[in-house]
Amino acid sequence: MKPVRIAWIGCGKLGRPMAAHLVAAGHPVRAFDIDAGSQAALVALGAQPASSIAEACEQAEIVFSSLPDDKVLLEVSCAPSGVLAHLAPSAIFVDTSTVSPAASAQVAAHAHTLGRHYLRVAVSGNPVIAEAAQLTTFASGERADFARVEPLLAHFSKRIFLVGSDEQARTLKLVINLMIAVSAGMLGEALALGEKGGLDWQQMLEVISESAVGSPMVRYKTPPLASRDYTSTFSCEQMAKDLDLILAASAQYRAPVPLAAQVRQTYESLIANGSGGKDYIATVRHAEQQAGLNTRDAGEPPVGA
Repeated sequence: MKPVRIAWIGCGKLGRPMAAHLVAAGHPVRAFDIDAGSQAALVALGAQPASSIAEACEQAEIVFSSLPDDKVLLEVSCAPSGVLAHLAPSAIFVDTSTVSPAASAQVAAHAHTLGRHYLRVAVSGNPVIAEAAQLTTFASGERADFARVEPLLAHFSKRIFLVGSDEQARTLKLVINLMIAVSAGMLGEALALGEKGGLDWQQMLEVISESAVGSPMVRYKTPPLASRDYTSTFSCEQMAKDLDLILAASAQYRAPVPLAAQVRQTYESLIANGSGGKDYIATVRHAEQQAGLNTRDAGEPPVGA
């Protein structure tokens, strides 16, 4: 495809590798982030720096954003200094953040008032998967907008889906993250039970990863669990934030999610004891502690009961 003029707002751990693939594909990317270090990291990969959202949006055909939460999305999108106020009429605003359907709907309403194009894009994966261009990507919005953006999404995605015309992509991302969170809690309890029952840690992980429950998520987490490495690819604090979004969506849709509510308390406990910055799979360590097991740091398997 011919080069597309792109603005990228939010150059964090997930946004940066996605934007970097667009740069590598030959698309001119102008980057903005309030964190100078994050912006500089993307500029070092070939993007051009912008001093403001308005400057980033100048002449942009597609404006992407990758943002931390609802509040930032609404500010970046709808403020007088935000994207929609500076988006060209023919351009498309593509937000890739994990946010609530309710906040996204506010952005959609504002975009509609201004006559601007808005596409919601969610991705399933972490920074390592993003760097490998293996994200699973799903979008919702106008089909014509999706058709224009899809070739760009292909630079960092293994599969791409159009799942609806409004907030379906937001809801689907919460559905997936609910399953990941509950799976992390389940894995912690299962491994602690196995340890208490005298199973060998390494062999137990190997068998589980090759069994009927060996999902991609379980297989991906097996190597760090084998070495007791809780370095974050997606932190406990981030998972707690997403579980709050899930619980809010549960109330909005009147769809009870008791398992999500329970595992949210697990993450609250992890955050309270100082593990908020550890990887979300630290649910394993939490379950071990609850079971009276003596946990240790990376590289040292725990001493069983």
